[in-house]
Amino acid sequence: MKHLNKLLVAMLMLAGFSSQAQDSNNPWAISFGVNAVDTRVSAASKLEDQFSEFFNANDNWNIVPAVSFVNVSRYVGDNFSFGVTGSFNRINRYVLPRVNNADYTVVNPGDLNYYAVDAVINYSLMNLIKSKTIDPSVHIGGGYGWIGDDISAGTLNGGLGLTYWFNEFVGLSYRATYKQSFEDVREDMPSHMQHFAGLTFKFGGSDKDNDGIYDKDDACPEVAGLKQFNGCPDTDGDGIEDSKDTCPEVAGPVEFNGCPDTDGDGISDNVDACVDVKGLKEFNGCPDTDGDGTQDKDDKCPTVAGPKDNAGCPRPLDADKDGVPDLEDDCPTVAGPASNRGCPEVTPEVVEQLKIQARSVFFNSGKSTFKTGDAATITSLDAMREILKNYPNAKFSIEGHTDSDGSDKFNQKLSEDRANAVRNAMIEKGVNPENLTAVGFGESKPIATNKTKEGKAQNRRTEVRHVGSKYEGKL
Repeated sequence: MKHLNKLLVAMLMLAGFSSQAQDSNNPWAISFGVNAVDTRVSAASKLEDQFSEFFNANDNWNIVPAVSFVNVSRYVGDNFSFGVTGSFNRINRYVLPRVNNADYTVVNPGDLNYYAVDAVINYSLMNLIKSKTIDPSVHIGGGYGWIGDDISAGTLNGGLGLTYWFNEFVGLSYRATYKQSFEDVREDMPSHMQHFAGLTFKFGGSDKDNDGIYDKDDACPEVAGLKQFNGCPDTDGDGIEDSKDTCPEVAGPVEFNGCPDTDGDGISDNVDACVDVKGLKEFNGCPDTDGDGTQDKDDKCPTVAGPKDNAGCPRPLDADKDGVPDLEDDCPTVAGPASNRGCPEVTPEVVEQLKIQARSVFFNSGKSTFKTGDAATITSLDAMREILKNYPNAKFSIEGHTDSDGSDKFNQKLSEDRANAVRNAMIEKGVNPENLTAVGFGESKPIATNKTKEGKAQNRRTEVRHVGSKYEGKL
């Protein structure tokens, strides 16, 4: 009995988890532990007296302090399971029938070996009481037992049981079985009580994807999933199982079948042609900023409403009032003739103005830096900028020239540097760099004699030429 108590205490310390009774998920169970045989029910003459010392283990129970029974059972459905129990014991406490009102006498019949094989039909009441840990049960069955070498008989069995499930697979079980012997006399097998206490282990369930849902209940047995979706996955965690999620790898709301709406325009990303910009359904989620019925990508005037046949621009739109519509005007902010696509033409007068201003730009002697503190140079550069900006589609060449003083190589380099200095000054002042080129001619193109001081001064110059103009030769 000392060993039994230790075993029961150790098993009770494991309690604390919830589970389920033996069921179709884990149909097989094996139980093992200790058993106790009590013959007092056979010795008592009255029914109430048979159970008056039901748990008097010290006086009446026969116990082997070792694992002394094994039960193997299988769930067969509707809370029923069928099993077979094999047990052994040693009978050294045999209760004799009482004489008159005398006390019961317990004798040792000679440490007789006890063996029994029993078939058990068990009915679980766990679902009835709606518990997840406590599993009461009733059972019936039959078996055959042996005591010593000469006593044996068949028995009709019935009783109650209780299992506490620690988790889904392990439980602590107790079963009390009354065995009615078919040979219930002193010299033969007596009717008796047999108590079983031990551990029960369930097994046999299959969960191939290890998602905690058994294959028979798993709608997706090959892929780990969630219980609320019968074992099917929700990869993006948006509450919509993958099979019903149009965008299974990106979280999105139910109203868009699990797809996101990044720009919040009410059109899910999977059908939105402009995912990051709010738009309209008729344009697959792309915007029409001015609301003129032409989406922005096809609208030449996306912020100003206009008819479709005018590419979304108002008709007419002529910002510079030169009679050339802005859609056809290469210079929409500067007036010019249609013959020059709305840009002003470079006239001889313009060429002459550039000539005058370019020759009024002075440099430090022998250098490509502008003459320090020279107001005329600054004024001329500003005047050139204003002229050039009025001709945004015209190409101009800025040319540098020197007198004959110094070597050809030096003069060539100096003329190139001075031409580039003027070009850079124009760019810094806002002239389109693509409209300007710079070239140096050194002393190769004099316009006066280099034999006089006055002639050399005329040869040290920068000029601006309109490239490709009919007036080109006049610069």
